[in-house]
Amino acid sequence: MKNWSRAIITTIKQRGPDMVTQGQKNLVIVELSGGNDALNTVIPYNNELYYDNRPFVNISQEDVIRLDDELGLNPNIEPMKRLWDEGKMAIINGVGYASPNRSHFRSMDIWHTAETVEIGPEGWLGRAVRDLDPRSDNVLTGVNFGRGLPRAMYAQGVPVASVGNLETYGLFPDIKDEAARNMALEAFSQMYGASGKDMVAQFISQTGIDALKGADVLRVAPQRYSSNIEYADNPIAQSMKAIAQTLTANLGTRIFYTRHGSFDTHAAELPAHSKLWSEVSGAVRDFMDDLKEHGKDEETMVLLFSEFGRRIKDNGAGSDHGSGGVSFVVGGSVNGGMYGEYPSLADEKQLEGDLHFNNDFRSIYSTIIDRWLGLDPVSITGGAYEQFEFVDK
Repeated sequence: MKNWSRAIITTIKQRGPDMVTQGQKNLVIVELSGGNDALNTVIPYNNELYYDNRPFVNISQEDVIRLDDELGLNPNIEPMKRLWDEGKMAIINGVGYASPNRSHFRSMDIWHTAETVEIGPEGWLGRAVRDLDPRSDNVLTGVNFGRGLPRAMYAQGVPVASVGNLETYGLFPDIKDEAARNMALEAFSQMYGASGKDMVAQFISQTGIDALKGADVLRVAPQRYSSNIEYADNPIAQSMKAIAQTLTANLGTRIFYTRHGSFDTHAAELPAHSKLWSEVSGAVRDFMDDLKEHGKDEETMVLLFSEFGRRIKDNGAGSDHGSGGVSFVVGGSVNGGMYGEYPSLADEKQLEGDLHFNNDFRSIYSTIIDRWLGLDPVSITGGAYEQFEFVDK
């Protein structure tokens, strides 16, 4: 076995002290895939135009969780309401970008790369991971919980782990015999250690080495974890639990990503949207309670976003692709409250039947990158954007 492969396996088996420094800032991204209906999420319950445009797909005034005299939350977001009451939840209204694209794929690509005109080669979080760990000392600085790698997490030369199931994650987890597993690991390391002269061979080799270095390290997270919180048995709750396990294991992970959906509610919106938000809000509440139990809530921020909102008029059973969405930011250090003007529903102020955006989504990114992660927002977002006050500078 080559010396480098022996060293990697030794590092995995004899891992050094925790890689976290006190007060390290963590960022969790929850993607609401499919286009969350902003109008039925943060509801202008005192506006007659809402009910005029939504005769079939609306939330009644009696059911709305009122936040002030004009706006309220979907009743299925009730689990997160306590975070609002505690001043730990910020709501950013009218989020979007100029000339909105109503294609799921293109709009999500725009959000992932922070590039609205050209096809962006790298994701904004991938660039952030690279700035946080420029030498790639820790292959777990960024971790995605779910299948595949989100475009937001990709950047050239940046290792990011994608975890389907943290409980069974790792290389050759089904091999119980230690000697047999070591032999398999040695074979894996030799296979990927062959030095190639072309870029493809080098990429494959580095990918294999990174996987070998990170896979078994992540497996310790459930072993280190203990909590009084009982998460629900649904995908987003289990993903948030896995994030909590990894975050509290002090492995040096700074950026966490997961998705839930589909929020593409063209039909049967009321029951589907209700179920989705019940799952998301319950998972976020339990996650924040879990972090508080572990003393990590003050140093963790959660951003919930979707690629676009829905059209103002319902279609009789649901709502179609639109613009002017809503984002949420929660965390122990978040300055809670309402941010951004709620888009007008008046006919003359609509954008072809959609809500106009009032706030560029890159302002949210810029605020988080600069004020939370302490990085240069211009190099990551591609421009200078006005920042919000939901976190202190």
